[in-house]
Amino acid sequence: MNTRIAIVDDNTFLIKAVEEKLSFFEDLQVKFNAMNGADLLEQLEDNHNLDLILMDIEMPVMNGIEATEKVKQKYPQIKIIMLTVFDNDENIFNAIKAGADGYLLKEINAGDLHSGILETLNGGAAMNPSIALKTLKLLRNPFVEDKEEKEQIKLTDREVDVLEHLSKGLSYNAIAENLFLSTGTIRKHIENMYRKLQVHNKLEAVQKARRNNII
Repeated sequence: MNTRIAIVDDNTFLIKAVEEKLSFFEDLQVKFNAMNGADLLEQLEDNHNLDLILMDIEMPVMNGIEATEKVKQKYPQIKIIMLTVFDNDENIFNAIKAGADGYLLKEINAGDLHSGILETLNGGAAMNPSIALKTLKLLRNPFVEDKEEKEQIKLTDREVDVLEHLSKGLSYNAIAENLFLSTGTIRKHIENMYRKLQVHNKLEAVQKARRNNII
């Protein structure tokens, strides 16, 4: 069965580049492109028979984070991967909080993009190594003085292990082998991690960390 995809980016050149990467795989089919979040929502009205959206963050009219939030409210079954040139922390956490299912950088090669898409459709979370590393860094630093907030994100040792492996760019299968777990279990850990980050992380915490030069 073909995976139906929409690409959202205000740069037509980048849309073409992504389409080209996807064209190597017969199981992926681009249904439509949109130039910004508002354009996407309009097109979804007529055609929300999609499996996955590749979403840029920085766009005019309506950015990718706002669009992600709106799509998730209306069509929660559609998976969303942020595909962006930035790996800045605030964007990462805002995207995760908005409900993004994964976060990859645009320079990703075709094979990794394909496996990130499949991973996400299978309930995993595509995460670029540098983003996993940043997430680890943020979680390692007790950057909030307020005791209550400090208790917020509690990752298990196992989840931290998984993050560390992810930050080295290892695939789910490789992580599973290293940790003597099944890939399903790895996927579950990553899902839990995303859930915790989504629910608990506050933008203020990231901003505070920035101000204190922790990140």
